[in-house]
Amino acid sequence: MLESKRRAIVFLVLAVILAAVSGFLILQKVQSLNDDLGTMVTVYTASTDIPSRKIITPSDVRTDEVPQRYVRDEFITDVNELVDQVSVIPLANGEIITENMLKDASSVTEQENRLVSVLRSDQVYFDEELTALDRVDIIVSHDFDDEPITEVFMEDVQVARVAHNDSGFSGVQLEIPFDKVTDLVHMQNYADSMRVLKANVSEEANQSTEPIEEDEQVEDEDLTDEESDSDEDE
Repeated sequence: MLESKRRAIVFLVLAVILAAVSGFLILQKVQSLNDDLGTMVTVYTASTDIPSRKIITPSDVRTDEVPQRYVRDEFITDVNELVDQVSVIPLANGEIITENMLKDASSVTEQENRLVSVLRSDQVYFDEELTALDRVDIIVSHDFDDEPITEVFMEDVQVARVAHNDSGFSGVQLEIPFDKVTDLVHMQNYADSMRVLKANVSEEANQSTEPIEEDEQVEDEDLTDEESDSDEDE
């Protein structure tokens, strides 16, 4: 009886030891697997079906956790990367959003307008660096019936975007009514030169350059005559 109890205790101890060793080995394996996968990274996915060309809003996306090992460079991990973006393809609910699916939302403010790029070149001149929402006038010079002509081609055109390269400011995208697009493209291709001038839209500046009214001039003359008469009386 005592011998059987002793054997039972030995087997129980061995079972506990084997269970502990097995648990330790499993824990080591899990840790190794976690180290291999890396930490969890937050990525953005579609929370609903998103049609193409629709501006992405906060309600259209949600966050999911993905192991670092499976995160690709094109995955969106920062919500700021979704600001003013549209998807070029339809996105299904739960689909991971990547950079190559996105494109900047159009800066066109009117449905019937188009964006036309005007870049600095030997024929295109900018008098100063421009910024988005500036207004510009376009002056062109070209030959018409063998006579050189310089004329105002377009006035008060809105700058939608500004282009830069390694040297700095390089041109603009202008918002043009659709029926005027071909005219501008034609001038870009065939005008001898094109000059883009920043338009002054300040009302205060316009008022400051207005000529003096005739009534004010007459009053000034009357005051001068009165002063001269008073001097003679003295």
